[in-house]
Amino acid sequence: MTNRERERLTLNFGKPDRGSIEETFYPWVLTTQRFKTEGMPAHIADGAKDITNDIVGKGENDNPEKYLPVAWGEGVMDYEGFFGFDPVRRIHFVLPFRRFEEKILETTKTHQIKQDIFGRHNIRRIDSEIEIPYKQIVESRDDWERLKEHGEKELEEHFSDEALKKAYLPLKEAHDRGDFPIRLNLEGFFWTPRELLGDEEELLAFYEDPELIHDINEYILKVYQTKLMKVIRMIEPDVVYFMEDLSGKNGPMISCSMFDEFVGHYYRQLIPMMREAGVGNVFVDTDGDFDLMIPSFMAAGVDGFLPMDVNAGMDIVKEREKFPTLKFIGGYNKLRIQEGKDAIDREFERILPVVRGGGYIVGADHQVPPSASLEDYRYYIRRLREVMAQCGADL
Repeated sequence: MTNRERERLTLNFGKPDRGSIEETFYPWVLTTQRFKTEGMPAHIADGAKDITNDIVGKGENDNPEKYLPVAWGEGVMDYEGFFGFDPVRRIHFVLPFRRFEEKILETTKTHQIKQDIFGRHNIRRIDSEIEIPYKQIVESRDDWERLKEHGEKELEEHFSDEALKKAYLPLKEAHDRGDFPIRLNLEGFFWTPRELLGDEEELLAFYEDPELIHDINEYILKVYQTKLMKVIRMIEPDVVYFMEDLSGKNGPMISCSMFDEFVGHYYRQLIPMMREAGVGNVFVDTDGDFDLMIPSFMAAGVDGFLPMDVNAGMDIVKEREKFPTLKFIGGYNKLRIQEGKDAIDREFERILPVVRGGGYIVGADHQVPPSASLEDYRYYIRRLREVMAQCGADL
């Protein structure tokens, strides 16, 4: 059985030879640096970079990783292979207005203003390392119109058919052979306006300027329909997941009706196209307690969720009882790993009924924190392999 076939059966309530052994996200850099001090080879630890590491500080327009990050995933797959995880090729497709040169805009005796990779301006006092928001990239309709115009230029320069093929097509042969599944990360229709406007500003805009939210999301949808779909038809990713983060520990930040109007409306147009083009499963990445939103997401075509934040109250055992067809990646309380073997074992026991029911790839409920030791993480992985042998046992 190939790795790709195994993942498909694991997520689709089948009975693989064993469940897929995968991690939820690429690793936290602070964690890999700790592991390096505890015996991990330096080239493995240093190669598992954050998605933005290859472009921070670069202003060159010919950097292929700027909007089409693919080579970045090699280091992450090497890192996961070091631990014995099944290979997963992680790739991104970045919207054409979401990457800027990181640079210093102003320095005085008291403060420094810096433009970050997303185009936002942050300020810090000279005697401090803490940066705080100073200016969002979109603070008015005029700002959005200028940003959209910038996006059109970037689309023309960086998203040609040739550029897309050069970035993604080299994955096709090994993927078709089943060597690895492909997991494609995208920015969603709540996440992106929030990133552009700011947290409070986006929530206010739902009421005060709904046309702006819709215009942003219509533009995102157009980019996905015209450019992203070419990539999807080319490589047929096994899991596509949208970053949304629309909930906190106390629940969602928007109502179900607001979701349907401003977010679900766009999923309902895009997801059917993705399925027709060969996408295996559509997941949403959202932290917090989003229990109330699950029916709305499912009605919009979403298959499952990650990372299922345990400490925010998301219990995959209870969610599976309420939604028997819902799929999960994650759901294992990452904080148990640092507590040692007994805690690790108890957490696996808690989620075992969902493993046995299928439709679930066990993984940490976010990136494994640097408070976890290399020894304890290795033990977690050994137990993960044993537990995933029971995938689909109750089907």
